[in-house]
Amino acid sequence: MCYGYNGMAALQRSLDRRSLLGGSLAVLAGVGLASGIGGTAAEATTRTTGWHQVPPGLISIQLWTVRDALWGSPGYDATLTHLARIGYPRVELALGYFGRTAAQLRQFLDGIGIKASSSHDGISADAAALDKKIQNALTLGQRFMVVPYLNSNSEDDWKRWAEQMNVEAAAARAAGLRYGYHNHAHEFTIDFGNGRRPWDVLTEELDPRLVHLEIDIYWAVTGGIESGDGVADPEGFTLDVIRSAPQRVLQYHVKDRHESTGDMADLGTGMIDFGRIFRKHSVLEYIVENDTPDVTPQQTAEVGYRYLRKLRY
Repeated sequence: MCYGYNGMAALQRSLDRRSLLGGSLAVLAGVGLASGIGGTAAEATTRTTGWHQVPPGLISIQLWTVRDALWGSPGYDATLTHLARIGYPRVELALGYFGRTAAQLRQFLDGIGIKASSSHDGISADAAALDKKIQNALTLGQRFMVVPYLNSNSEDDWKRWAEQMNVEAAAARAAGLRYGYHNHAHEFTIDFGNGRRPWDVLTEELDPRLVHLEIDIYWAVTGGIESGDGVADPEGFTLDVIRSAPQRVLQYHVKDRHESTGDMADLGTGMIDFGRIFRKHSVLEYIVENDTPDVTPQQTAEVGYRYLRKLRY
């Protein structure tokens, strides 16, 4: 569930935007824990620039991307079945289990050949809720659980949240799960008045032995542009974010950005040079996402999968 800083504004602006899969393409790249694969939104414009690929088994999609299809037509089961037919081997859960228990959802996903490898879950209200969250993740066979969104202008709030996440991460680690935090843009743009930002607090306070980062590339690029620190080189700003954090970056949200409006874009139709980022740092999951699909959620999902499958960097 990727929402947050300027998210609703981006959603409103996107309502007039119905451009089909533009022909522009970003060159993607990655090296490290895994090599990469990819392509562009338009098959005819695929550019080969290297030998690395995003391994097909590491491609996922955040279900927030297809939420309108999940809630409406064709519904949860048909939408997940469509994702499996496209070729997605895994998904990142959001929005609950749609009337199923964790065990029932696991049975359904196993039946269509998709794994729920990660989920977006808020900080738990109490120990019982944390235990339930961990047990559900284990039942579903997850590897990751990620806090998707926090926002405050108070430095003390961020310190308190970091302390709570460290506690949850220790419990998750004991159960065999990896516990992460997912960024938006405001972590880089809020100034507490002392030159410090939420990102500074999080990277100082989160225990790097327990907590990893799920870097949303669109939001990191946007945060760099809106803070002024990454206007000249948004991808360079994002790489600095990755390199400077004590925490390991184990997951990406791969989401493009329209150059003219700053809105989210289907993969391969925007301005982000993913290849440059992937070349410098590979991860364990490349998660397709677009909060505001350019045409339909189903088409955005297909464009994103084919983009990553065809990409060479």
